[in-house]
Amino acid sequence: MTEAADSNTHWITAYLLHLDQQRNYSDRTLNAYRRDLNRFVAWLDSEACAATAQDVSRYVAQMKRQGLAHSSIQRNLSAIRSFYGFLLKQGAVGANPAAVSRGPKHKRRLPKVLDTDQAAQLLNFDAGSPQTLRDKALLELFYGSGLRLSEVAGLRRSDLDLNQGMVKVLGKGSKERVVPLGRLCVEAIDQWVKTLSADRTDWLFPGRHGNSISPRTVQNRLKSVAAQQLGDDSLHPHMLRHTYATHMLESSGDLRGIQELLGHSDIATTQIYTHLDFQHLARVYDKAHPRALAGNGKDIDRESGVSNTETP
Repeated sequence: MTEAADSNTHWITAYLLHLDQQRNYSDRTLNAYRRDLNRFVAWLDSEACAATAQDVSRYVAQMKRQGLAHSSIQRNLSAIRSFYGFLLKQGAVGANPAAVSRGPKHKRRLPKVLDTDQAAQLLNFDAGSPQTLRDKALLELFYGSGLRLSEVAGLRRSDLDLNQGMVKVLGKGSKERVVPLGRLCVEAIDQWVKTLSADRTDWLFPGRHGNSISPRTVQNRLKSVAAQQLGDDSLHPHMLRHTYATHMLESSGDLRGIQELLGHSDIATTQIYTHLDFQHLARVYDKAHPRALAGNGKDIDRESGVSNTETP
């Protein structure tokens, strides 16, 4: 191994250790950063500490020529920028060569959500068997709390306070938060918990061999229920999280509160729901207001806010 390769391995390892120990990044994120940085330094073929802004720009151009998706280029650039930010703090470089580099702009797709009638229809089924009781509890929990798939799968019965209607969650970055639960959610969980033996594992949703339920099992059950209730099996856990956030914003308008409930560290992540809320309000306006669209000969693109019909 060359001296440059030794140096690069040293700094990448130190950076990932920092993310793991100081920032509590997940193994999945760490592995993605490791792949992106190893790919960059292999292309660089020299010491990472000697890279220039021109090198980073050339690398971004190279990824574009290779046909990488805009999101992949942005992720790579984010990893490189963060890596050099770490090197700068360590005194290994005098400036961040990725500070001014910009990846390709891409239109952020708004997440698909259920409307309130669809959500009610999804949850309107009789739960008599242990499996349907578990399905009901899962669905009510996703829609009633906005938890992530990993958070729901990792819940223990000791995390719940059904008397107070609260659940304690260990989210991303090992950050703990407490989320309130609605009455129907509490009732569904209570009915499910009553089917569990007192001497069994503490997992709220036990799986096989003493482990918690697998994320794949949860995804498959949601698709199965959605196919039965809505005639569409495209439902996934994150769609219910988006639906929860959107319906909460429509009712409360409290973006900061929703940020806390969802466990977002950055308010910018939560702000996507303001766009979803605007689309909902725009539809209401278009249906209700006599001077919304009728008779003006134009259609409005509600995402851009401009007319999509040229004036003759």
